[in-house]
Amino acid sequence: MEPRNRSIPAEWPFDQPRNCATIFSKSVLDRSRPILRVSHGDDDHGWQFLDGVSEAIEDVALAGLGHVLDIDPSIVELADLEPGFQATRERPGANWVIEKTPPDEG
Repeated sequence: MEPRNRSIPAEWPFDQPRNCATIFSKSVLDRSRPILRVSHGDDDHGWQFLDGVSEAIEDVALAGLGHVLDIDPSIVELADLEPGFQATRERPGANWVIEKTPPDEG
């Protein structure tokens, strides 16, 4: 058995299951860009993990929520982000700025 990544908690930390359909930037999924914007939907509690560059429909894809901690284990610190809020950062390792998601983006 492979050693467990110590930065990923034993208990699943998100309010949605690992197999929940989640919006990702394609560049995040292929790991060519980091996650710079995370939002937690107020209406459906859905999650979005975006590169902060483009949110055009052709630049996003659906994947299971479980992929997020494989891509960036540090995202676990946002698992308790309240529905209706978003977190943004300038670069990986920078502090997250958490704010209410504007009504037109929710």
